Amino acid sequence: MAERLYTLVKSQPFFKGMKAEHLRVLCDCAVEKEFGAGEWIFLEGSPANRFYILLNGKVSLDAETAGRGVVPVETLGPGDDLGWSWLLAPYYLHFSARATEPTRVLFFFGTRLREHCDQDHDFGYEILRRVVKVVVQRLEATRRQLAEPGSPAKAAAGKV
Repeated sequence: MAERLYTLVKSQPFFKGMKAEHLRVLCDCAVEKEFGAGEWIFLEGSPANRFYILLNGKVSLDAETAGRGVVPVETLGPGDDLGWSWLLAPYYLHFSARATEPTRVLFFFGTRLREHCDQDHDFGYEILRRVVKVVVQRLEATRRQLAEPGSPAKAAAGKV
């Protein structure tokens, strides 16, 4: 089982190029989990203490907006990562995520990973470098959604 998990973690694009010792740390903090279609994976504003890599299925990443309700930001699929807020204070989720079809993920315990990042700065740097890339991608996805003609977010933004 441990070798299967190691192979699964190692094969994920998010971890490409990481040292074997760092991949083993990730495996020590990981389990596989499944979500049914329509099931919430997490809700915006909840404590951020977990991180996911999608193995199969699709997830809608949504943002709640005042007076406009939920705005879809991005649809994620296999190989995508989800839930970067576990690494960045104040450790609360910035989006909501819902499986739009049956979805299998690698679930990582974020608080344990954060402890490893604090103890091993090389590991922490590798994780931070990857997470920052995701943060930029999410900001770009949000920007695109706001700029999309006719999007609920753009229409509401024009009223500000």
